[in-house]
Amino acid sequence: MPTLLENNREICVSPGVLTSEPHEPVPGETGSGKTTQLPQYLYEGGIGRQGVIAVTQPRRVAAISLAARVSDEKRTELGKLVGYTVRFDDVTSEDTRIKFLTDGMLLREAISDSLLRKYSCVVLDEAHERTVHTDVLFGVVKAAQKRRKELGKLPLKVIVMSATMDVDLFSRYFNGAPVLYLEGRQHPIQVFFTKEPQQDYLHAALVSVFQIHQEAPASQDILVFLTGQEEIEAMSKTCRDIAKHLPDGCPSMLILPLYASLPYAQQLRVFQGAPKGCRKVIISTNIAETSITIAGIKYVVDTGMVKAKKYNPDSGLEVLAVQRVSKTQAWQRTGRAGREDSGVCYRLYTEDEFEKFEKMTVPEIQRCNLASVLLQLLAMRVPDVLTFDFMSKPSPDHIRAAVAQLDLLGALEHKDDQLSLTPVGRKMAAFPLEPRFAKTILLSPKFHCTEEILTIVSLLSVDSVLYNPSSRRDEVQAVRKKFVSSEGDHITLLNIYRTFRSLGGNKDWCRDNFVNSKNMTLVAEVRAQLRDICLKMSMPMVSSRGDVESVRRCLAHSLFMSAAELQPDGSYVTTDTRQPVAIHPSSVLFHCRPACVVYTELLHTSKCYMRGLCVVDADWLYEAAPDYFRRKLRAARD
Repeated sequence: MPTLLENNREICVSPGVLTSEPHEPVPGETGSGKTTQLPQYLYEGGIGRQGVIAVTQPRRVAAISLAARVSDEKRTELGKLVGYTVRFDDVTSEDTRIKFLTDGMLLREAISDSLLRKYSCVVLDEAHERTVHTDVLFGVVKAAQKRRKELGKLPLKVIVMSATMDVDLFSRYFNGAPVLYLEGRQHPIQVFFTKEPQQDYLHAALVSVFQIHQEAPASQDILVFLTGQEEIEAMSKTCRDIAKHLPDGCPSMLILPLYASLPYAQQLRVFQGAPKGCRKVIISTNIAETSITIAGIKYVVDTGMVKAKKYNPDSGLEVLAVQRVSKTQAWQRTGRAGREDSGVCYRLYTEDEFEKFEKMTVPEIQRCNLASVLLQLLAMRVPDVLTFDFMSKPSPDHIRAAVAQLDLLGALEHKDDQLSLTPVGRKMAAFPLEPRFAKTILLSPKFHCTEEILTIVSLLSVDSVLYNPSSRRDEVQAVRKKFVSSEGDHITLLNIYRTFRSLGGNKDWCRDNFVNSKNMTLVAEVRAQLRDICLKMSMPMVSSRGDVESVRRCLAHSLFMSAAELQPDGSYVTTDTRQPVAIHPSSVLFHCRPACVVYTELLHTSKCYMRGLCVVDADWLYEAAPDYFRRKLRAARD
C-alpha cells in the first residue's frame, strides 16, 4: 500500500517507520521537510541499496533545485549519489541512489520498462496538484507494484506526498493504504473577506496593496496572487508608478513579478531580502502556492482567480481560461502568510462567494486533451487503455475525442475493438512532445525542412523565449522589428533563434533584444536531443535553406485541426467548429488580416484568442486531411 503525506505537521520520523508498509499516503505541510528529508531517511534506512529511490515533481524547476539541495545536505557532487532527470536534461550516474525527476520523465521510463525495475521506492510528491502526468503515474505505479508482486520480484514501495489531499480518495485507490500526517510550522493567520463582491479584482488587489503598505512596518512583505504574466507585468508597472508619488515617511517599495517564463535570475530575486526600510511586494501566479516558500511574507492578497486549461471535447478546443480557485487552493494561498510568524490574508471575495467555490481543484486529467496520455499508455502496451485504472476517470467524451485526434494524425490501428499504435504512432511516442508536434517533425522530411521544424518545435517546447515588459513596450517593438515575419509568429521565432545561434548565444544581445537567454540556451539543448531521436530513426536531416513556404506547408499539414479562417466582417472562426476567435495582441499578426492561419494555443480571457500563429493556404489544409474537411463541409451545410 502507499503512504500519503498531507500538509500541517512537524516531521519527526525514524527511518524504519515508513518501511513497514510498501505503500502509504503522507500529507505534510510545506515546510515540514517531507520532500528533502524523507528520501534521505529512506536511503539511510537501507531502501536505496536494493534499487534507486525516485522522487517525482510536477515542475522541472522543483526537481532540479531539490536535487541540488539534497545533494548539498548529503555533501556529495550533484549527479553522483543524488541526481535529477527532467525533460531534455539528465544529471545522474550509475552511483545515483536518490533521483528527483519530473512525473513526465518517470512516465517515459515506464514506456520501455512498465515494471520500473531499477526502482525500489517511488515517492510521488505534490500529489495535490493532480497534473495529468501525476494521475497517469498513479495508475502506472499501482500496476507495476501489483505485477512485481505476482512475478515474485523485489517489492516496489510507493509513497504519495501532498500538501492537502482528499485522503479517503487516495487511500481507497491504493487499496486502503495507511496515512501519516506530518506537521509543518504554521503560525496563526487572520483571514478577511470583502463585504461586497468585487467587479474588478485587479483594482481591488491594487487598493489592498497600498492600504497595507501605508499601515504596516516596512519589514513585512506582501504576496499577491494574480493569474498570468500580462496581468502581473501591468500591475507591477502601476505599483511602481504609484509608489513614486507616495507621501514622505512612507517606506519605499520593491515590486517583484514572479511567473514561469520570467528569466531565472529575476525569479531568484524574490528570495533575496529587501534593503532596510523597503518593503518587498511579490506579484505572482499560482507558482507561489505550494512549489516554493518565500521568506518574510506577512500579508497575502488573494484575488481568488487562477488561469487553468479547459478542454471541450465537443468543440475540440483546449483553452487557457481565468476561473475561480478551489477552496483547497484558497487555503494553500492563505498558508503562505504563516510560514515564519503570524500573518494576514485578504481575500478579495465575500464569504458567501467562498462557500460556493469547489472543494477541491478538478484534476487536470478531467479537463484536458487526452491525446498525449492515450499515446503514452498505448506505447506502454497497456492492454485496454479505455479501461485504464485512473483515480479520477475522465469522461467517455474526452477519451473519444483523444482517439479521434490520434486517428486523424495516423497514430492508431483498430483491431477487434482494441486500440494499438501504427508504425507512425510508435515513432510519435518516441518524442517527449505533444502528438501534433511529434507528427510535425515526422512530416518535415517530406517538405525538406527538418532542421527548421526542429527549431520551431523546440522553441514551442520551452517557456517563452521572449521577455515582454509592459513598461518598455515601444522599445521592445522597435528592436524586434528586424525579426518580424509577415508570415507569422513561428517564422519570427525562427529568425530570432537563427540570429541567436549565429552570435554564439551572446547574452548582451539577448538582453538588448528582450530575449530570455536561459530559455534560448535550453531551446538549443532541446533541439539537439530531438535531432538525436530523428537520427536514431534514420530520418534525413534536410533544410529548406530559406524557403519559408515549405516550413509553413509542413505546419499546415500537422496543425490542420487548429486552423481559423477570416470572415467577410473581419473576424475569425475555427475551420472545424466555427468557434469565433481573435488574434492575440502579442502576435506579430495582430494588425494583419491573413485569410487563413494555424495556431498552437487558445487563450480565453474576455474572448477567445489565438496565440502562436502561422499564415497558411486553405488548399494546404485540405491537402493534409481531405476526408476530415469534406466531413466538416457536409456538417456545415446540414
